[in-house]
Amino acid sequence: MLPITSTVAALAAVGLIALSVPVSLRRMQVKQAIGMGDDPGLLRRIRAQGNFIEYVPVALILLALAELRGAPQIFVFAIAGSLVIGRTAHAIGMMGGVKPLRRMGMMATFISLLAGVAAQFV
Repeated sequence: MLPITSTVAALAAVGLIALSVPVSLRRMQVKQAIGMGDDPGLLRRIRAQGNFIEYVPVALILLALAELRGAPQIFVFAIAGSLVIGRTAHAIGMMGGVKPLRRMGMMATFISLLAGVAAQFV
């Protein structure tokens, strides 16, 4: 049941771990247990993780609803593909300070959300 959503959710769990570990490691390096202090590297890691947490749950819900409703495969794959590509590009861009990747990642994430919305009405 919901094979596409299940796969993307599993990838998202791995992605969240991949974004969380660098936050924890940097916190230990700079001895900053709570908050970000004045370390720009820690802030970048925190925001990459936070941005992921802010967008992925809603996109996964829309993906699951589209898959449950039997939305056309194009919508289901548009949501799934653009979410995975978008979140990966954004994370790489955020962690490495590569603005074009961040921008591309956000645009792909927005596409996944809009495709998810559209899929509810077809």
